[in-house]
Amino acid sequence: MPEPVTASVRERRYRILVAGYALSSYGSYLNVVALNLYVYAVTDRALAVGAFMAVRLAAGIVAGLLAAPILARWSARSVMFWVNVVQAAVLAVLVAAPDTLRTPVLFVVSAVGGITGTVFLVALRSSVIPEMVAEDRRTWANSLMVSGRSLAMVAGFASAGVVVSLLGYTAAFLLDMATFLVCAVAVAQLPVTRRQKTDAEEDTAETASAAGAGKKRRRLPAAVMVLAGAPVLGLMVLLRGVDALGSSSHNAALPVYSTELDTDSPATFVSVFWCVWAFGNIVAQQVIQRLPRRSEQALGALGFGLGTIVMSGAFILAFAGLPWTATVLIALVAGAADGLTEVSYTQHLQALPERLRTPAFGLSATVESFGFGAGMIAVGAALDVFSPLSVVAVAHGVAIVIAVLFVALVLRRRSTPPAGAEAEGRGTGAEARAEV
Repeated sequence: MPEPVTASVRERRYRILVAGYALSSYGSYLNVVALNLYVYAVTDRALAVGAFMAVRLAAGIVAGLLAAPILARWSARSVMFWVNVVQAAVLAVLVAAPDTLRTPVLFVVSAVGGITGTVFLVALRSSVIPEMVAEDRRTWANSLMVSGRSLAMVAGFASAGVVVSLLGYTAAFLLDMATFLVCAVAVAQLPVTRRQKTDAEEDTAETASAAGAGKKRRRLPAAVMVLAGAPVLGLMVLLRGVDALGSSSHNAALPVYSTELDTDSPATFVSVFWCVWAFGNIVAQQVIQRLPRRSEQALGALGFGLGTIVMSGAFILAFAGLPWTATVLIALVAGAADGLTEVSYTQHLQALPERLRTPAFGLSATVESFGFGAGMIAVGAALDVFSPLSVVAVAHGVAIVIAVLFVALVLRRRSTPPAGAEAEGRGTGAEARAEV
């Protein structure tokens, strides 16, 4: 007889999924290094590397808008399974492609990676976790996901140089392909769930013959409308986008700053910084997973705002030329705060009703990708003129200002009488519970 899908069985299968996701993330981080190096090796042009990254980011922006319609039509399990298969397939095509086609295939790999990676994460956060894990276990589930990705990042970046130098680019691509196939197998063991209709679909069910395409057009406006009508949630998504812009600043500035510190071995500072950052992130997840139920309220909107202030402040201090010991501690704090904001933000959006949850996650992914992409362009130009500290301070300083406004708004909302909160959240259900 088939095993009954109890809560414990679902959690066990979720652990398997997280393991598969962590493994595929390892392959992705390894390929971030391998593919960028390979693009330069094939084209011999730094501009091609920038264009390769731009294509991936642009694809991620588009994917955020497409995620909700896709998940409205197919189940999250099917979508997540096939995006992994597609990513494995395009890597197989890259390995088999003749030399004359390598460059165009590389850009196809970039676009596919941007789309599939974004859609997978939206499906995981908006559908799989809320469906598989009880509401009182979502903190644990989100934290476990972030922990797996952080470990994968360290392992992927740390091993990329070894894999490429000892085994070559083909081995790196095949290894990444294998991780996507393993993740697809992990997704396949998820319980089959019937796709639930959204409120928009139910409203149009009786007139489907006359407005069959209307369902798709209404999904993104639903997210826009709830953000416009809920100032805390709207500002939260905006802050997430500005935070992505801040992330682009320290990602672009780290190689420049590390070269100034040590011209002979610039990679040392970058490697140590990211390893310590990831360790801080993992430590934060271990603490979050062990929080008592009554303490999990701190992981909502307020925790996200305060965590963003601490994280951005830590990244600014990391470029202040402080002694190594202090910088290592700062990187640890930045990683821990980043881990807190990730879980807080994800959990807050998961409190939305189902009809709004997926569009909100999709819109958020678009905002984040746009913020990071625009930031990389602006920061790259600014670093030619200004110091790394100045550039990072401005980018993260904007995030701190918005985060302070956000925290003030959350605290003001918490002091508002319940009747006022109910009036604003009357049409959106769980938003009132989520302090939107």
